[in-house]
Amino acid sequence: MAPLALAIRDRSTRWLQMLRLLPHAGRGLALGALALNVTLGLLPSAFIVSTSLLLSRVPALAAEPTGLSWDGIAVVFAVALGAFTLQQLLTPFQSAVTEVIARRVDEVCIGRLLDAALDDAPIALLENPEALDLLADARAAFERQAYTPGDAVGAIPALVSRYCQLTAAVVLVGVVLSPLAGLILMITALVIRMGVRGTLGRFAAVSESLAGHRRRAGYIGGLATGATAAKEIRVFGLLGWLRERLRSDTMANLRPMWAGSRRLQFWPFVGFSAVGFVGGAVAITMLAVAAGRGQVDLFELAVALQGILIPMRFGVYFPECDVQTQFGLHSFHALERFEQQAGAARTVGARATTMPVRPSREIRFDNVSFRYSADGPTILDGLDLTLPVGRSTAIVGLNGAGKTTLVKLLARLYEPTSGRITVDGAELARFDPDEWRRQLAMTFQDYVRYELTVAENIGLGAPRLLADDEAITAAAERAGALDALRGAPDPLRTPLSSRYPGGTDLSGGQWQRIALARALLAVQGGASVLVLDEPTAQLDVRAEVEFHDRFLATAKGITSVLISHRFSTVRHADQIVVIEHGRVVERGSHDELIRHDGRYAELFELQARRFRMDAAEPTAVG
Repeated sequence: MAPLALAIRDRSTRWLQMLRLLPHAGRGLALGALALNVTLGLLPSAFIVSTSLLLSRVPALAAEPTGLSWDGIAVVFAVALGAFTLQQLLTPFQSAVTEVIARRVDEVCIGRLLDAALDDAPIALLENPEALDLLADARAAFERQAYTPGDAVGAIPALVSRYCQLTAAVVLVGVVLSPLAGLILMITALVIRMGVRGTLGRFAAVSESLAGHRRRAGYIGGLATGATAAKEIRVFGLLGWLRERLRSDTMANLRPMWAGSRRLQFWPFVGFSAVGFVGGAVAITMLAVAAGRGQVDLFELAVALQGILIPMRFGVYFPECDVQTQFGLHSFHALERFEQQAGAARTVGARATTMPVRPSREIRFDNVSFRYSADGPTILDGLDLTLPVGRSTAIVGLNGAGKTTLVKLLARLYEPTSGRITVDGAELARFDPDEWRRQLAMTFQDYVRYELTVAENIGLGAPRLLADDEAITAAAERAGALDALRGAPDPLRTPLSSRYPGGTDLSGGQWQRIALARALLAVQGGASVLVLDEPTAQLDVRAEVEFHDRFLATAKGITSVLISHRFSTVRHADQIVVIEHGRVVERGSHDELIRHDGRYAELFELQARRFRMDAAEPTAVG
């Protein structure tokens, strides 16, 4: 396809996309905005005609002050004043209506972004660099770091106003001077206009190619100005490094943009300025010749002079709509491409779905293998594992054995590379993922620390129980999550961040208890399988033993899975499974595995010896 045809197709596609988004603002609002802006586009011509008529009557009034009807002048003056006043009154509503349209359209697009990122996209896609670049560009607009799709759509009525103003001015010049003069002005304005927008479009392509640079610069900027790394920045003296890194990453984005701007806009600007000069000069020359020949009167001369200026201004940059309509869809295009990738990735892994049943006998991993990428290492390698319903299973092993990956497969955040997972004999892959996850209460190693109240942090484990203080308190007590907040006026309403009034910061171990309470509340909310991945990693040994003893004593009848690399704290589990190199190497109760004197017994003794040595070391006095 020829470059010109390709450019026309791309531009037409963009405008069609904006027009398809416009109804999301509401049909009544969209029609009202168009009517308002058409009116604003026509009022300048009404003002030109009425003021020109006034000027044309001044000589006659000076020559014969008593012979001219003042009533007629008063009417013309009233029309001119009315057009001017109405324009001043309506102009503020133009920006207000534009803002409302933008917000309504953005609301729809944000909803689509949330659905795509948090529902449609598999977790593996959220770890793909190309997809993350798209997601960053889509999100940047809604974080007000760039123009939004709503900004683009909201600018359409303002652009309509500009074209109405141009059309009315060209018609006036064509009527009072000549159709040829009007045509010349129209062509001149459109040539400059299309050229300016085409240049802006080519520059937008340069901007889109730099998504990765923008994401890296945004990350470093957030790191430098946020609280997450503030302590380490001070302790390690990282401020100088951060300044230089932020500058280099920012310039890696800006330098190509500046170079592209100079290459794409300098000489075209010179050329289009020349076109505007020639077109305007021709029209003014035609007007001068007609005036010299007496072919136009004072009224027509005044109308033509003012009318010629409007098309000349039309060929320049419009601050209220040009950048918005050109760059506002950048995030929308990123959103659409991300939606396509999410849909394709989900389709590849999708099979016929059925509503999951509450497990009644067992959950089984049958010869399951898994790797995170086609060329990545094998994490699980032919793993066979049975999780009896209503019993506690502890899965232990050294770091990197595949324990956390097993949990991700159980939650269907990933699908096995080979093998299958079954629930009471039914293949898990045939269950609806969202419905199956409602059967699970999980605490991951990298649980989220929400800067919300205690009640909200715990209540998010079962959203329907968010308002049930009794249930939240019960879950918190089981996890020991309220011990650190006993002195607070209202522990459940305490924000878990000192950056909010009345808020407090928790230690790592205290946060872990909050996360545990969240999972326990999910069980109260109907989940039938409780999975805790390293639930006590940030507790000391004594607190960890206390937790496991209390948890296993109160979790009778619950299907529970405890993931741990500490062998000594899971000894009371009904079943202990040892994983190494992605396979189950041993299984049984604690006593059975100790008697077997295999890998579990060896690692248990090594860890127990380490704890005995730590306890025997003398405490320094200082």
